[in-house]
Amino acid sequence: MLELATGTGLALSAGLNAWIPLIFLGALSRFTDLVELPATWAWLENGWVLAILSVLLVLEFAADKIPVLDSINDVVQTVIRPTAGGIAFGAGSMSETTTVTDPGAFVQSGQWIPIVAGIVLALGTHAAKAGGRVVANTVSGGTAAPAVSAAEDVTSIGLGFLSVLAPLAIIPVVILFVIGVVLLVRSLVKHRRARAAGHGGDDGYYV
Repeated sequence: MLELATGTGLALSAGLNAWIPLIFLGALSRFTDLVELPATWAWLENGWVLAILSVLLVLEFAADKIPVLDSINDVVQTVIRPTAGGIAFGAGSMSETTTVTDPGAFVQSGQWIPIVAGIVLALGTHAAKAGGRVVANTVSGGTAAPAVSAAEDVTSIGLGFLSVLAPLAIIPVVILFVIGVVLLVRSLVKHRRARAAGHGGDDGYYV
């Protein structure tokens, strides 16, 4: 149960920022006793890997706070964040993976389940983040991007800490996340209809 909660929290964190949970896991495993990564995920604590992830984090940190560029970054991150979520869930839940030499045996082993679960969770979080950013940029003319992005970064970091230090606290977070997604979807639908009515059927967004 605790391992699943840890993996879930880290995957949600990756949906907001792909690099924060990976750096979090690698650094804690390398420099503390709070996390002990299984052998198949030990590459996350490699010094070069942490350095590269840190550079990518800085680039994302900057790009995500610039109007228009943040939307382009979200498109690019549609592949990256779910991938990071799969890695974070797999490593965070301490699941062992193997080299896939026999796809049939790999499927039957169930070792792919944590990775797929992480991908789905991170993809859902990413979609909610990207959708919410469109609304925020449209309403504020892009001026809200830095503040919203900073809040997302803080949330991503907070989820990482909770996932490792207080995994059970992730359960209410997941419930709130589901409620938030439902409310966001309703807001997006309402906003889309309002834009269509106000522009004679043109339902495009303007960021």
